[in-house]
Amino acid sequence: MGVECEAGQVSQAMIDMRTITTHNTRAGESVILCDPSLPAQVDDSWFAPARGPGNATVVGGRGSAWVVATPMGEAVLRHYRRGGLVARLLRDRYLWTNLEASRPYEELQLLLWMHAQKLPVPTPIAARVQRSGMFYRGDLLTLRLADTRTMAQLLADSTLDAEFMGRIGATIADFHRLGVCHADLNAHNILVGDRVYLIDFDRGRRREPAADWQRANLDRLQRSLRKLSAGTKGVDAVAWAALERGYATRQARTPPPLGSAQPEARL
Repeated sequence: MGVECEAGQVSQAMIDMRTITTHNTRAGESVILCDPSLPAQVDDSWFAPARGPGNATVVGGRGSAWVVATPMGEAVLRHYRRGGLVARLLRDRYLWTNLEASRPYEELQLLLWMHAQKLPVPTPIAARVQRSGMFYRGDLLTLRLADTRTMAQLLADSTLDAEFMGRIGATIADFHRLGVCHADLNAHNILVGDRVYLIDFDRGRRREPAADWQRANLDRLQRSLRKLSAGTKGVDAVAWAALERGYATRQARTPPPLGSAQPEARL
């Protein structure tokens, strides 16, 4: 189960998006949403990774994400899939209520807002919602963060030292200070390259900053690290304490004005 990000969420300021609606007699209505400033026209072909060796690289769990070529450069295409027991029944289908309540719409909105605040997230490109009867399927496109590895990959190769963990904590604090609640903060959703990034904001929300949900975010990450490092020395008490110190130090600063966040957690 992820962290509950719904309760106490703040009013979500709408980010302007271009909407392109097409119709497909086999799949129903297809709605594409994107940043209106994009230099290229997005269409359904952007959401169709070519099958076969060398055409698209699978990067996500359950075969739900690929690295694909787009006119904007290499991108990560993520198809929304359910997890847990309900996946056996619905797989990649979600109950339709309205476009604004769909997962791709909400995540793209949040990504555009975070990107405008200069938080370290992937650059959003577009989202697609395909409705068929009572259900819909969804996809999200973001620019690929080149030369990065997940925190989980780094943990598998070596022990994470105190300096590294402190920078992870400071980055998480940058999001929390602006009220961003990540619903599934784990070692697979933290990327490290020239700086620390957070990815996969499905079901994430903006909330009033509060200690309860912020602590729940950190506790979820700690459980993830304990699971991944079971039987190894990957993350010990000293390293986790360094993350907590980095987090607390950054949290103690005055929150930056919206649009001026400048995360300093670089590696």
